[in-house]
Amino acid sequence: MWSLLALNSTHCQITHVVKRWKSTIRRIDKLLIANRGEIACRVLRTARRLGVKTVAVYSEADQHALHVSQADEAYNIGPPPASQSYLRGDKLLEVAHKAGCQAIHPGYGFLSENVEFAENCEKNNIIFIGPPASAIQDMGIKSKSKEIMSKAGVPIIEGYHGEDQSKAKLKQEAQKIGYPIMIKAVRGGGGKGMRIANTESEFEEALESAKSEAQKAFGDSVVLLEKFVAEPRHVEVQVFADLHGNAVHLFERDCSVQRRHQKIIEEAPAPGLSEELRSELGAAAVRAAKAVGYVGAGTVEFILDKKSHSFHFMEMNTRLQVEHPITEMITGTDLVEWQIKAARGEKLPLNQDQISLRGHSFEARIYAEDPSGGFLPGAGVLSYLRSPPVRDDIRIETGVREGDEVSVHYDPMIAKLVVWGENRAEALLKMQTLLTEYNVTGLQTNVNFLLDLARHPEFISGNVHTNFIKENNDSLFKTKTASETQLIQAALGVILQDEVTDIRNAVNRKDQFNPFIVESGFRINHQFNRDIKLEFKNEEKLVRVKFVDQNVFHVSLNGGKSWKIVNGQLSREDETVTLHCTIDGIKNRVNIFSDDNVIAIFDNSGKVELELEKASFLTEEVDDSVSGGNKAFAPMPGVLDKILVNVGDSVKKGDSLFVLIAMKMEYVVKATRDATVENIFFKAGDNVQKDVTILQFKEENMS
Repeated sequence: MWSLLALNSTHCQITHVVKRWKSTIRRIDKLLIANRGEIACRVLRTARRLGVKTVAVYSEADQHALHVSQADEAYNIGPPPASQSYLRGDKLLEVAHKAGCQAIHPGYGFLSENVEFAENCEKNNIIFIGPPASAIQDMGIKSKSKEIMSKAGVPIIEGYHGEDQSKAKLKQEAQKIGYPIMIKAVRGGGGKGMRIANTESEFEEALESAKSEAQKAFGDSVVLLEKFVAEPRHVEVQVFADLHGNAVHLFERDCSVQRRHQKIIEEAPAPGLSEELRSELGAAAVRAAKAVGYVGAGTVEFILDKKSHSFHFMEMNTRLQVEHPITEMITGTDLVEWQIKAARGEKLPLNQDQISLRGHSFEARIYAEDPSGGFLPGAGVLSYLRSPPVRDDIRIETGVREGDEVSVHYDPMIAKLVVWGENRAEALLKMQTLLTEYNVTGLQTNVNFLLDLARHPEFISGNVHTNFIKENNDSLFKTKTASETQLIQAALGVILQDEVTDIRNAVNRKDQFNPFIVESGFRINHQFNRDIKLEFKNEEKLVRVKFVDQNVFHVSLNGGKSWKIVNGQLSREDETVTLHCTIDGIKNRVNIFSDDNVIAIFDNSGKVELELEKASFLTEEVDDSVSGGNKAFAPMPGVLDKILVNVGDSVKKGDSLFVLIAMKMEYVVKATRDATVENIFFKAGDNVQKDVTILQFKEENMS
């Protein structure tokens, strides 16, 4: 059936195909999920509810992953790099046949928009839960999609979408369009293969980087050029179609708040739109879907002018989107269920008049990344993870648990926090509160940044656009310090945790009746007075604590010049440790986590993590930059893709030194001064850790 649809995409031909299947419902009782992480877990959940057996696949890096443990069966498909595992369509089809699956759900990313894979599924009598290969091809090539949309009466932004990909031709077209220019891979999405050239002098390097990243991510380096609109809103419409010619929209989402051209907070519906505009967007999206003979879940993305609210087609994502849960929350639907039913040949569960919009929903994407360091992705073990409880109005979409590792090989997403409220204000208040309850240590996350963003006055007002973070940079990235209350809580937490540890050790030694151990403050192995040395953002803090009575302390933050009366005790529930304390008569409670190296306080401001005193080591001073001093460092863990210089080369400030691949994104590290390369310590293809020295400059060239 898919091959028939792939041959033709006009309405009459689709109707002809539908007649053949009108009375036939295809069987899907066993499903292979060709993905990993949270989306694999999401598909598993619905499949289980529908009684469909599930088969997971995993790379060697994911053998203990959550989606593997949740599936009925799981198969190893290769080494950690996606190119050797999750992108191997031949292995996926081999597993599907071996496990007896009738269908494959591709999730998002990886092979979800791969024409060849969709065609190969059809050739192997495996149902691809997605649109026809012809629709993927038409919409996956952005230049082709814009041509089709224009003919369908969907407004588009003019640019260059030609086949001549020579550097000279592209540069010539960029000059015609006028800078700034958006260089965009014709395939794929997620911000990959996308660069902005603000001036002609930036064009060639931006072009090369976009092409290189596109080739790695999608196997195609072809790009298109568009006039870059500085402050648009990114508004997208969820569409759905079946094999019977029915197509509907499920309203729009606003995905304007982005970093590195990738979304971090989405909401539905889009704030500030009239019902008339909402209807126009939905109708345009449905025309787009019908123009390519679409089947299944898709998203039509528009650029919406911030002031005039005029809109233009940007692209169509021929798959389930990361942010689909907020559409489900406002429409009361399960889009994965709709996908499976559409793939079986069933009609859509609802027609357009039956789909209603209720309330408002937000999704916050929680990533392992460093917002203050340019949102560079991180990796590491989730040594501590606590999340809010799930309810009808709260969803936690995740593929990890405490103790799992966020790998350098894949996207650094930890979870999606999804909330619903009767209106935007109610939903936003819930999200603000619940972000304070999403507690992580072991690696850096963007939770504090998301909290600051959600509390920003302009965001609260709904004044969002794609340049929001840059425009509000100063207010979003204020210098933060640990408050006096947080310092006292940290010191008290250290002392009380030490008491718990000593008592636990005493119990293990059958020494629990020793009064010097059981009664706080009278233990022979603890001093009556104690100095707690804490470090926050490289600034040392000394907290002096005197024991007064059971759970009563005097605490000084100024070397003993003045003292505060503090009461404190710990409680534990479901492995969460809470500190209850009273400071000068003011009661408060916070969750805490501590180990030998850090203590983390989780309060209304988010997480404050302080380092505990440990041995110090003399290190060579370097600039804050990753290529400062006489060395160039890796700004994050990843794979060293290219080294662009050789030993003995003279480089100028701004010259590119090496390219690092991390979390499927490409990062170019540049020189911050003129220098001569003295040593290179790694080769292309090496895995490197964050802050490791990649190359060294000659000392005499330092200035």
